Amino acid sequence: MDDLVSAIEAALERKGLSASAASQLAVGNPSMIKNLKNRRTERERSHPVDNLKALADVLDLEFYFGPRREPSVVHEMSGELFSLVPHYSTALLSGDHVLELARAPDEHFAFPNEWFLRGRLKPEQCILFTALSANMAPAISDGDLVMADRKATALRNGKVYAYQTEEDGFCIARLELVPGRVLIARSDNPDTKQFPPKYYSGEEIEFVQAGILGEVIWSGHTWR
Repeated sequence: MDDLVSAIEAALERKGLSASAASQLAVGNPSMIKNLKNRRTERERSHPVDNLKALADVLDLEFYFGPRREPSVVHEMSGELFSLVPHYSTALLSGDHVLELARAPDEHFAFPNEWFLRGRLKPEQCILFTALSANMAPAISDGDLVMADRKATALRNGKVYAYQTEEDGFCIARLELVPGRVLIARSDNPDTKQFPPKYYSGEEIEFVQAGILGEVIWSGHTWR
């Protein structure tokens, strides 16, 4: 119930609407959201929304109320379900080596739905890139396929992210933020001469954080 109320409040703020105005537009009753938020006493029965969430858990269904999400494309092959994840290849790089995500991806790759379930991932929130450097070797080589979770853009120190800025273009690095001081983009490649850390300060930190495309969650290596 709290998640649903939080989603409604966030949407009201985005739309610039009051709870009563949105309720009136939705069902002609200005008190709908107010009534929804009213807590029942412990002696009374559970709220209908809580009951629906409990039923969803029992039936292994997703109970979701939030911003619109792009549906994933699901295919069945030999009785197994697969979702298609878009791949933005180097062909979609601008002259500044920035990926133009407003354009349509040039191809899709299929991954088993079971794989997403095990990782608690949503295929519609994932995206594929091509690594442009060996800076994250040996885990990620130049030219490897890399998947990022676009929902995971809040910076957590030590995690690997795909990000891009106007100055550096598209990058994959392990990010570490020292609050109020500096953001460090580190490479895993032990050759620190060729791949030294990058240091961002001041408004550069905001540019990097705004340019995070997602946390890297998978990579695939092509053996040549």
